[in-house]
Amino acid sequence: MTSTNTILVSLSSFGAAEVRRHGQRFFAGLAHDAGADGVEVRGELLTDPQSELPAIADEAGKRSLSLVYSSPDGLWTAAGALDADALDRALQATALLGTTVLKMSVGGYGRASSPTIASLEDRLAGRGIALLIENDQTASAGTLAALQAFFAEAGERGLAPGMTFDMGNWHWVGECPLQAAQACAPRVAYVHCKGVQRQPQRWVAVPLSESAAPWRAVLRALPPTVPWAIEYPLAGDDLEAVTRAEIAALRALAAGQAATREPAQR
Repeated sequence: MTSTNTILVSLSSFGAAEVRRHGQRFFAGLAHDAGADGVEVRGELLTDPQSELPAIADEAGKRSLSLVYSSPDGLWTAAGALDADALDRALQATALLGTTVLKMSVGGYGRASSPTIASLEDRLAGRGIALLIENDQTASAGTLAALQAFFAEAGERGLAPGMTFDMGNWHWVGECPLQAAQACAPRVAYVHCKGVQRQPQRWVAVPLSESAAPWRAVLRALPPTVPWAIEYPLAGDDLEAVTRAEIAALRALAAGQAATREPAQR
């Protein structure tokens, strides 16, 4: 049985210095040649968004790549106010990229921020944007309690964004990724596949095959057919071959999980 998962590559995986040197259009083409179905374009790695984003969109169109735009900004300021400027920048970039999938964190969202959800909904109205909220590496936007509070309050106000589930980021905030997967699964629409290892004083991202985390169990707890993205370092003398091997490994993993689920669904 073949996997139905779409496999993307977050372009940050190729390293910030290299991506800024060669541009995200170049790496989008490399990801395609290595077998990816799409790429995640990173706002923090753009040097000239007005020219780069349409160029990436053109490359993606020629190669039939799906696109996700990742904004480096949070939706709320540290003071808990909706950051309208950050949202507008993200929406403009998403439009220039020609995609409808926007990934952001909640930033400084807190208990007093909930009335501003209506303003967020108003700004999204009529745009056809799929807003995906990511768990990042901060206490305000990356812990299970903070995200559950946001999603609950957004739901009460009629807004139901999906979630980007970053498998690795839970370690940065000291939480269990498996417990988070079990709690968040109903709203997960996109997965950042990221392994982790502990080094002195810090966590580092690594391929799943090198991870110290229970990544197989985490993936089994998440929805089976949502898109998966590589978001760990891809490096080597033959970068296309390295990327191809990692994409193939994810496809094989997805197919294997699908095969184990199939008998239970008959």
